[in-house]
Amino acid sequence: MNQLATAPSSLPPAQLLSGTKRPAHTPAGLVGDTPVLWVGAPFTAAGRGFWAKLEGHNPGGIKDRSALHMVRAARERGHLAPGARIVESTSGTLGLGLALAGNAFGHPVTVVTDPGMEPLMTGLLTAYGAQIELADAPHPTGGWQQARRHRVEELLALHPHAWCPDQYNNPDNVAAYAPLAHELVAQLGRIDTLVVSVGTGGHSAGVASVLRAYFPRLRVVGVDTPGSTIFGQPAAPRLMRGLGSSIYPRNVAYDLFDEVHWVAAPEAVWAARQLARHHYATGGWSVGAVALVARWLARTLPAEDRIVTVLPDGPQRYVGTVFDDAYCREHDLLGHLPADDPDDIDRPTDRVVTRWTRCARITDPLADAHAHEPLGATR
Repeated sequence: MNQLATAPSSLPPAQLLSGTKRPAHTPAGLVGDTPVLWVGAPFTAAGRGFWAKLEGHNPGGIKDRSALHMVRAARERGHLAPGARIVESTSGTLGLGLALAGNAFGHPVTVVTDPGMEPLMTGLLTAYGAQIELADAPHPTGGWQQARRHRVEELLALHPHAWCPDQYNNPDNVAAYAPLAHELVAQLGRIDTLVVSVGTGGHSAGVASVLRAYFPRLRVVGVDTPGSTIFGQPAAPRLMRGLGSSIYPRNVAYDLFDEVHWVAAPEAVWAARQLARHHYATGGWSVGAVALVARWLARTLPAEDRIVTVLPDGPQRYVGTVFDDAYCREHDLLGHLPADDPDDIDRPTDRVVTRWTRCARITDPLADAHAHEPLGATR
C-alpha cells in the first residue's frame, strides 16, 4: 500500500510559526490580523483588480474591534463598573462584538434590535449569552434606528448602573480601527485609494485618518445606500443593513471623503453573489456595495493605482437574505445587472437617488442645515 511520507522541515520550530497568529488565551485574542485577498478577473476587468481586507475572519466581524476597544476604554476611565450591564442598539454585528467583549471582561450584555434582524443573528446572540430586546415600531422620522435608541434610553433608566457605548458618537469607536489601518500598511506597503462603507462612521473614520497620515494623497471613497441620511439624502425605508443610517452619527468624518457612492440593494446582491461564486470571499449588503464600487474604480483609475476595500463581515448571516433566492425574488433583487458606470450628481441634495449614484461634493448635512438657519434660530 502506498503511503505519503512527509520529510521533516529543516526550519527551527519557532520559524515554522513565523507566518501564523499566536495561540490565544482568550476569545478576544482571536480578533485582528485579518487577511487581505486580491480580487481580480472575472469579477473585475482583465488585468485590473483591488485588495480586500477580510474582516469576516474575526470571530464576529469587523465590529469585534470596536466593541472590545470601547469596553476596555470605558472600564479604564471608570465609566463601566466591573460586572455592570452593557446596553446598546445594533443591527447585528456590533451585538456579536459586545457579546465577545462581555465574555472577555465579565459583563452581561443587552442588545436592542428590531424585527429586521436575521433569525441566524438572533440565534447567535442568544447562544453567546446576550439578552435581546426588540423595538416594537419604527420612529416616524428616525426609523428603526431611532426607535432602538429610544428603547436603549428606557433600559438605561431601568438599570442605573448600566453603560451604553453609543457607537454612533463615541470617539473610541473611531480609535478602535487604528490597528486595522496599521495591518493594511504592513500587508500592502502602499495604498492609493480606500473604499469603505459608512454606517456609524467608526471604521471609515478610523481607518482613513490613519492611512492618510501615511499616504497624504490617499483617495477615500465612501459607500452608502439610498434612503440613508448620512450624506444628505432624505430618509426612507432601507432593506440593506450594516451601512447607511436614518440619523446623523457624529463619528462620520466628512472632511476625509473625496466622493460618495450610493448603491442600491439589487446591485449589492449581484456583487456579493459574484464575489462568492468567483472568489470564495463575500459577505452581505455592505460587502456587495463596496465591492461594486471598488470594481468600477479598478477599471477607471490608472492601472498602477493600489485600491483597497474593507469587507466588514462574511456571508453566514445572509444565507436567508442576500443568498436566498426566495427572499430575493420577494424583494425584486434578482435579474438587475448593475450599470457599467454610476449616475453622477453635483450635490447630494440634487435629487433622490434610487440606483448606484456618485457624488464628488461632500458636505455634513447638519452643518449645511445650521448654516442656512436665520440669525437667532434655536436648536
